[in-house]
Amino acid sequence: MTELCTRVRALSEETAAATVADRRHLHAHPELSFAGHATVRYVRERLDALHIPYRKVAGTGLVAEIRGGSGPTVALRADMDALPIQEKNEVAYRSQTPGVMHACGHDVHTAALLGAARILLPLKDRLGGTVRLLFQPGEEKLPGGATLMLRDGALENPVPQAIFGQHVHPPLPAGTVGFRPGIYMASTDELFMTVCGRGGHGAMPHQTVDPIVITAQVITALQQLVSRETDPTLPVVLTFGRIESEGGATNIIPNAVHLQGTLRTLDEDWRKELHQRLRRTAEGIAAALGGTAELEVRHGYPFLKNNEALTRWAQAEARTLLGEDRVVDLPIRMTGEDFAFYSHRLPACFYRLGVGGPGHANSPVHTDTFDVDEGCLRTGASLLAWFALRRLT
Repeated sequence: MTELCTRVRALSEETAAATVADRRHLHAHPELSFAGHATVRYVRERLDALHIPYRKVAGTGLVAEIRGGSGPTVALRADMDALPIQEKNEVAYRSQTPGVMHACGHDVHTAALLGAARILLPLKDRLGGTVRLLFQPGEEKLPGGATLMLRDGALENPVPQAIFGQHVHPPLPAGTVGFRPGIYMASTDELFMTVCGRGGHGAMPHQTVDPIVITAQVITALQQLVSRETDPTLPVVLTFGRIESEGGATNIIPNAVHLQGTLRTLDEDWRKELHQRLRRTAEGIAAALGGTAELEVRHGYPFLKNNEALTRWAQAEARTLLGEDRVVDLPIRMTGEDFAFYSHRLPACFYRLGVGGPGHANSPVHTDTFDVDEGCLRTGASLLAWFALRRLT
């Protein structure tokens, strides 16, 4: 194992320039969810140059395979879409697409998976099976590209014995990775609610049914579903991030108010129950105050669960490749990820890739100043390759 570890590290260094070039190209040419035509074309060109066969799936996704022996299959996944954000970084590779930016690191994920392929090819004779590379579109937008990858058979014929995915994490320095066995990330549902009343003059509220006042009561009551009806040991988040009225002014009571929010949990049964309680509570309070409330729940991603045995194995393997001090434990997160769909189908491990470093703002993901220490690409590529090699050696 020592010889193989040394070889993977050396190949990571030898291919680092190409991996950085991939990341910079992708960062400079971001595309939104399910519109990544140039992105997938670029990935196809790289795979063609490496003579790695692939097939198209999920519209703008790819499934590629590096085939070794006749043993099992291991899947490695990267998402490819960007966000509707105008980049503020003044770097040579800044986004050239107005209003679109790789602010969540999916350019890093895609480049690292291509880098892993470059590392694996010279070691193909060591593979006692097949490495399946999933280049997935649309992680940032419902229904989630993972659902379309599954629909198109990305995890079939045969079903992989395990799947690995990684995500950039600015709080961790480049060269470091983090793991959490078991339940790790929350389910995510989108909420859209309309509260209707009867508008009128703000100085004569008795002649109206004020939907703004009703909305205030509804929001307060719905938060009590979290604070008073949810088991205190079960994490739940309910947030309304957008509230708008129809028309209105300082002295006008509108006819309706529109709300948008998110619901996140770590328990699928309680998630379903909350859907019903949210709707029942909103409708009841609005009716009691003379108005109406209609709630639409757009089902998002389930909670993400890391297979306990696989993730502890991955932690140990990461320590072997990177060093004991480069692997940390992670807390539960209430953010969501469509990798969760894979985690409910087969043993899965989703971990965090440190990207922070000197000279970088270390801005959070989904901000207009997000960037990475590109040393993270060597870690990301080598670790993906190492996991595949160790599972199939």
